[in-house]
Amino acid sequence: MLQGKVAVITGGTRGIGYATVKKFLENGAKVAMLGSREETVQKALASLKEENPEYPVVGYWPNLTKHEEVKEVFEKVKEEFGSLDVLVNNAGISARDPLYDYDPAAFEKIMDLNVNAVFNCSQVAACIMKEQGGGVILNTSSMVSIYGQPAGCGYPTSKFAVNGMTKSLARELGKDNIRVNAVAPGVIRTDMVAALPESVIQPLINTIPLRRVGEPEDIANAFVFLASDMASYITGVVLSVDGATMS
Repeated sequence: MLQGKVAVITGGTRGIGYATVKKFLENGAKVAMLGSREETVQKALASLKEENPEYPVVGYWPNLTKHEEVKEVFEKVKEEFGSLDVLVNNAGISARDPLYDYDPAAFEKIMDLNVNAVFNCSQVAACIMKEQGGGVILNTSSMVSIYGQPAGCGYPTSKFAVNGMTKSLARELGKDNIRVNAVAPGVIRTDMVAALPESVIQPLINTIPLRRVGEPEDIANAFVFLASDMASYITGVVLSVDGATMS
């Protein structure tokens, strides 16, 4: 579905990001996987190469909140693979601090990575995509951007901002043949969820009509579809992939 496309995927070393890197590679894309630290990037690359030594994948670890670092890496990707067709803004952090104890610096940190970094990556990628005649920008949102959550207001606030950026950029960049969409995952079996005891997981599952926790591959599949030509007339959408979970 992605044969011949070049993708940059941030937060690609584990969880949803790693599953997305793998799905893109399986579907014929060339991928630049971005992570926060060299050691995690190298470990993820080694795991992918062990599975298939022929995978066209490279790794970088820029500070996504620094515009110049993002620009430098994206230019390297374009030089390495010849284009930049798809950007998946997946890097992000969460927290569940109650408002009364919320450190303003922690709130600022969440906004910096979850919003400012998405802006940096999107702006740099869009400039490259416009020059080459089009592309696709995809963002990781969350079901809490729609429902909120009972503590840790920074995370849902940041994802609500991602939704707004998604819809606004879709309207602005459509004329340049750049589609912009987001995926809003529900409860997904990441390391954090997998570590929860059964006594916590089961009541959670009972709130999900499909009666199961989502897998990282469920989100990766949505990204593959939205990045592909099958979604060529879809833009400005925040796609919920949550089993119809109600917060």
